[in-house]
Amino acid sequence: MLPHLFASTEHYRASLIYFEKDLKLKTINDGLLSVTDGKFSNIETFDSRKHSKLSITHFKGKIISAGFIDTHIHYPQTEMIASYGEQLLEWLKSYTFPTERLFQDPKHASRVSKIFVKELLRNGTTTALVFATVHPESVKALFMEAEHLGMRIIAGKVLMDRNAPEYLLDSPERALQESSRLIKDWHQKPGTRIEYAVTPRFAPTSTESQLETAKTLLIQHQTVRLHTHLSENKDELAWVRSLYPKRKNYFDVYQHYGLTGPRSIFAHSIHLSPDEWDEVSKTDSRIAFCPASNLFLGSGLFDYKTAKQKNIKVGIGSDVGAGTTFSILQNLNEAYKIQQLQNQKLGPAEAFYLATLGGATVLGLENRVGNLKIGNEADFVVLDPEATPIMKVRAKNSTTLEDKLFALMMLGDDRSITSTFLLGKQSFKR
Repeated sequence: MLPHLFASTEHYRASLIYFEKDLKLKTINDGLLSVTDGKFSNIETFDSRKHSKLSITHFKGKIISAGFIDTHIHYPQTEMIASYGEQLLEWLKSYTFPTERLFQDPKHASRVSKIFVKELLRNGTTTALVFATVHPESVKALFMEAEHLGMRIIAGKVLMDRNAPEYLLDSPERALQESSRLIKDWHQKPGTRIEYAVTPRFAPTSTESQLETAKTLLIQHQTVRLHTHLSENKDELAWVRSLYPKRKNYFDVYQHYGLTGPRSIFAHSIHLSPDEWDEVSKTDSRIAFCPASNLFLGSGLFDYKTAKQKNIKVGIGSDVGAGTTFSILQNLNEAYKIQQLQNQKLGPAEAFYLATLGGATVLGLENRVGNLKIGNEADFVVLDPEATPIMKVRAKNSTTLEDKLFALMMLGDDRSITSTFLLGKQSFKR
């Protein structure tokens, strides 16, 4: 494409946080961020003499970060968030499957997708890897909303051909046909930031034939992703062992069918054996850490320390609706506590890395989003470290920007989001 002859540049003044090549947090207490035609074009310290003639939007007392990245969330579960009393397998039977049945209706899917995307933006999330339902209509509705907003959404039709209600089952043939059509129509559609993920719900709800179908889709379409669940619940593990007795372990089920590797994102991965940790690392498969959901369903504590030791790429997933909040800040809060329970620490720099550039790296998008980097797509969020009365009190004791970030991740929520920008355009304003 020819460069724009009259490029439009906007300038934003605030405290800035981003990551340099060594992945260390870089902070500018009074910074200037420039956006030209939807991409970051400059980042520097504000200079009143040098920048006196610029038209600048000043977010006084605020912090600008790259937009948050949610690496695992179920949009059809938006309306069943905070449903009482079950662990994973009963949760699916009691709440999830009946709710997902409704998404065969395009009008219902469209209505919920609008609510869902609005909630993402008001919580500062600008990119998300999303489960739809088995119905193609559910995927189309979400993609249409993402196209309208210019939002980066990666999603796919759920594949299930056993161990679920009849009204939610497809077949390997339908899975191939409907997924292929959605990929053709939507994956990397020009003028959008929409991408596709082949989405078997989890090994227990797919036959061997359907997992072979998922492998076929990955082979035929070399740029789509694989998105599923792994080792979330101990009863789930026992179920997988009974269904796939020839496989060494849960991860080996996916590995046997060619569903592991750098395009594959596995949500949860709580109860991995030493062999599984090694294989996740060797295959460069990625993990979505879902703190709020893991606590709500009583699933267990994610071993982030081992993931780091094995150099496994990890991002944060809200996992709504088992997760009880769309807020990535609140998920960082829960992640910190999970680490504390294991006598480990999660500092603010590392936490904000997981929420931004770490999530982008999990999705293979680290050169497009997740950082205030010149040339990256200008998805960013304006954070208010004094959004509530108690945060104002706490802020008086913050002497560094990193300490403000820690208070934000422990006390912040949707109220802390002043504005959310997609491609340099304000898509949410409090």
